[in-house]
Amino acid sequence: MIPRLLLTGAAGKLGRHLRSSLRPYAQQMRLSDIAAMDAAGPNEEVQFCQLADKQAVDQLVQGCNAIVHMGGLATDYPFEAILEANIKGVLHIYEGARRHGVERVVFASSNHVVGFHQQDEVLGTDCLRRPDSYYGLSKSFGEDVAQFYWNRYGIQSASLRIGSAFPEPKDRRMLHTWLSYRDLTELIRCCLQAPQIGHTVVFGMSDNRDPWWNNAGAAHLGFKPQDSAEPYRSDRESTPPLDPNDPARRYQGGGFVKSGPFN
Repeated sequence: MIPRLLLTGAAGKLGRHLRSSLRPYAQQMRLSDIAAMDAAGPNEEVQFCQLADKQAVDQLVQGCNAIVHMGGLATDYPFEAILEANIKGVLHIYEGARRHGVERVVFASSNHVVGFHQQDEVLGTDCLRRPDSYYGLSKSFGEDVAQFYWNRYGIQSASLRIGSAFPEPKDRRMLHTWLSYRDLTELIRCCLQAPQIGHTVVFGMSDNRDPWWNNAGAAHLGFKPQDSAEPYRSDRESTPPLDPNDPARRYQGGGFVKSGPFN
């Protein structure tokens, strides 16, 4: 068990679930967000923190042994907001990890790092990045930060290109990209417990029938998803498809390829 595990973004949709599902793997959980959280339970610490505040993040990281970094904006916003939460935030997390000897970080990247690939492509973990939004750009930057801190300081990281993490797939696109909450927890567990990961990029997806991504390059993590979007197929395919000329149908990033500009 990890002596003290830091979970950022603990008040978010995924963070609230991970707060309980990751508890068996840590003796102590330190939970952070800027939004309101439930009071600390047994073996929990609650600490509010602005990710753009370097000193506050440094204090947040101190005493932790591993970090699951889910914090930041989870969809597209004007660049100025993305810069504060997602770009400064991830750099501050890694700098805090360096200063305090944290050996492993699990970074919540996103499929939107590769969103401008066509939907008829199957991508490996080493594919060309094609961000589809300011949000996707920030996650691409985070992957570079993770690689840099591995190369220079030996901090091991997994960059999780999370697909569509919801209780169930919402539409036709998510039949390809869905990641169940159970599989998300298992993927993070694998990233925390695998003996050596260096900097590993892995796509966060369940065992869906027609995936757009291939995780052969991350096989050393030992991740084996248990769920699939298949039970939802007939219902989701009963809705009319998008127009073939709609960029949200052509590109893997879906609606993110059309987000902004925000003037």
